[in-house]
Amino acid sequence: MYVVRPVEPADVGALETLLAASMPGVHTLPRTREKIAALVERSVASFAAHVDIPSEETYLFVLESVDESGKPHELAGTAAIHASAGSNGTYFAFRNDVIQQVSRDLNISHSVHALTLCSELTAYSQLSGFTIRHRDSAGLEAALLSRARLLYAVLAPHRFGDRFFVPLAGVTDENGQSPFWDALGRKFFKMDFLDAERTIGGARNRTLIVELMPHYPVYVPLLPGPAQAAMGQIHPDGELSFDLLTEEGFEADEYIDIFDGGPILQAHKNALRSFAGSMVRRVAAPARGPAAPARLDTMVSYAVAGSERNFRAIVVSCAPAESADTLCLPAWAQQALGVTAGDNVICVRI
Repeated sequence: MYVVRPVEPADVGALETLLAASMPGVHTLPRTREKIAALVERSVASFAAHVDIPSEETYLFVLESVDESGKPHELAGTAAIHASAGSNGTYFAFRNDVIQQVSRDLNISHSVHALTLCSELTAYSQLSGFTIRHRDSAGLEAALLSRARLLYAVLAPHRFGDRFFVPLAGVTDENGQSPFWDALGRKFFKMDFLDAERTIGGARNRTLIVELMPHYPVYVPLLPGPAQAAMGQIHPDGELSFDLLTEEGFEADEYIDIFDGGPILQAHKNALRSFAGSMVRRVAAPARGPAAPARLDTMVSYAVAGSERNFRAIVVSCAPAESADTLCLPAWAQQALGVTAGDNVICVRI
């Protein structure tokens, strides 16, 4: 069984081990113990803070496997939400634009694909840091990890914006170099891709970005072929996350990352399944005594979360909840969520 919960200071060592095995490059969490500890401390403070307007809060969640008695076994993944991207500055991205060019004298009219540096994603809530152990064989636990952070946003809408976005890592070679960066960013930063990422620290709101990156549209046909081919493409390690996010309701194509050209997915919260499809249900205990076994072909898997204050999320298979006002949770599920019969939970099909 897996449980998603807010990170705790005791998780720092396990996070260090987990993140050491993740791919280098962009949009990932820090790897040094000192920086991981600082992020955990920031997350703990964010969960404890009284929030009226989303600001610099970062909420880090962990996916933990537990045994049948509920005892923690292994930290299996992590994911985060930043309440307001660019809260201490401006979040920069490239917007895909089409520039119309017309010559009446030559009777020529055509469209040119261009990239424009923009700050339109500033103040959106940003999902990031999706990392899971055993990615190739991950099942429902991956969907739970991706969706649980949005269920927290459903429970605590005052902590987040109305729009969300997710930058995904773009294409890099076996040495961690990016063809998009080599064609564009390197010309202005005068450093390798990974060096630039270490300098920026994964941020897209530093002053030096607006100081160094081109302010005028970049004409895509002038970029080398490999750079054009890399635009909007996902690193193989990001395909699982992409599939989960598009199923959730996120869409790509409008923005790409300014460093590696990876896609930036975005959506209004009302277009996301976790918001539009979540249901509040009252917890009911299983019937006592002998009962007819549930038909497996009628069982539905739900991501279920308890309260904002003591947030926990799990996957439960049970009878369809859409036409009922209760959700029957076995004892282990109630224990994992910290709820009892009569409490309210939210659930969404997974």
